[in-house]
Amino acid sequence: MVILVIDGQGGRLGRQLVESSRAKFPDAEILAIGTNSVATATMLKAGADEGATGENPVVVGCRRADFIVGPLGIVIADSLMGEVTPKMALAVSQSNAVRVLIPMNMCDNLVAGVTAQSANELIADAVAKIENACGR
Repeated sequence: MVILVIDGQGGRLGRQLVESSRAKFPDAEILAIGTNSVATATMLKAGADEGATGENPVVVGCRRADFIVGPLGIVIADSLMGEVTPKMALAVSQSNAVRVLIPMNMCDNLVAGVTAQSANELIADAVAKIENACGR
């Protein structure tokens, strides 16, 4: 199983996703792709197997992944303060992978029906969704 974690800015959400995914799926290959080098480094320190930064790694990673996990903004061009390019959003959207998107109500993207939950609760739910999709 290949889990692709995409994050930007400081990579804090990505770090938590990598740590939680590693704990739940120790044999999974976890790829960390940051929209900037700080986010990538943060996710690598959290235990990702491989990491890369930028637009083309997102495009290539989306082809390899069984699961793509990250904030909702990874499917919205120009989100995450402009760090997600249109090509990145398109690659995530068109991937055959299962997308598990964390509904972060920020950066001018508000999700109706989403109640305020802590990042820890959102991460736990994201990992549970991957587990359910795997049939575990």
